[in-house]
Amino acid sequence: MQIFDGTKRMAATAVVLTMFLIAGGCGQKPTGGPPQGPPEVAVVTVQPKRLVSTTELTGRTSAHRVAEVRPQVGGLIQKRLFEEGSDVKAGQVLFRIDAAPFQAALDNAKAALGRSEANLSAIRSRADRFRELLADNAVSRQDYDDAAAALKQTEADIQYWKATVETARINLGYTSITAPISGRIGRSNVTEGALVTAHQPVALATIQQMDPMYVDVPQSTTEVLRLRRSLEDGSLSRNGQLRDKVRLLLEDGSRYSKEGTLQFRDVTVDPTTGSVILRVVIPNPKGILLPGMFVRAVVEEGVNEHALLIPQQGVSRDPKGNPYALIVDAGGKVRQRMITLDRAIGDAWLVSAGLAPGERVIVEGMQKVKPGVSVKAVPFEASPEKNGGAQKKAAPTAGKTGGK
Repeated sequence: MQIFDGTKRMAATAVVLTMFLIAGGCGQKPTGGPPQGPPEVAVVTVQPKRLVSTTELTGRTSAHRVAEVRPQVGGLIQKRLFEEGSDVKAGQVLFRIDAAPFQAALDNAKAALGRSEANLSAIRSRADRFRELLADNAVSRQDYDDAAAALKQTEADIQYWKATVETARINLGYTSITAPISGRIGRSNVTEGALVTAHQPVALATIQQMDPMYVDVPQSTTEVLRLRRSLEDGSLSRNGQLRDKVRLLLEDGSRYSKEGTLQFRDVTVDPTTGSVILRVVIPNPKGILLPGMFVRAVVEEGVNEHALLIPQQGVSRDPKGNPYALIVDAGGKVRQRMITLDRAIGDAWLVSAGLAPGERVIVEGMQKVKPGVSVKAVPFEASPEKNGGAQKKAAPTAGKTGGK
């Protein structure tokens, strides 16, 4: 009986302790901080600004003038008078052809001219005497006609040999092959002793004038039509200060120090690429640009006086790929705006439709909010650590919010 009573007392004690613990637990107050406020987001206020519209195109350089040096008379090359790869001046002698045969031809023509001129005086005097005698019927008409014809023939021979002398003199001058333009000459295709012919298809050497240089870049007809529409509807304008300036980026990504000018747009579309050629003229005083070099040309197209730019991180896309932005309205609530993007300008998007000046676009904290939610908007600041604000961060007061 005692064992049974002890067991009952232990069970009763356990029940009392359990109830006491439960009662104590129910009486505790919940722990935690103060209630959370509206989420913070970083915003930028859309303001129109003046923007010079540019387009970046790839192309290749070419020499401003190219001259292929060819002989105008045939003969043996006696001497080469230039250093390959050097700069030459217009009129500088580059090659000499053996001039002996051409000097002999000139001397022969001069001798024939002298012979004809020596006979001219006697033949003219004979014709004059026959004309006087013909009036007295002292000579026959036939004799006078023969004398007059001989005079005309001699005069014609003189003109012929004068032309022959001039031709021989020109050919003799062609034995010295000169540079037609100033520029840099390449390698020689012939050496001393080579036999060349007049107007042969293979050039002896090639001269290229490389200051200034041409840059030929293709532009798609789609871009040409877009630019034309922008100019017609007034979204782009051209003033006196904008003269189709062009900047170059070299193959290593560095910027070329000189600015070029857009000379013309070709009027013929390449059917294989659907593009037209833009020709740029750019100074090259130090010879940095070489013919055939790959470059990128940044062409100024016009001025947008009311451009709306927002950071690229402030643009999202729906499941269909359409771009949209989240804005904070005057009541502090999030609204979704479908927008139309024109192009990327650095680390920003140029917006052509969907936003109005003065609206606040969310650029950080977008993943924590949705349309209709009340938020606390804080200023958005550009980070000075990266080029031109390519990396963005919120103001110090928004340090706890997440960024996108």
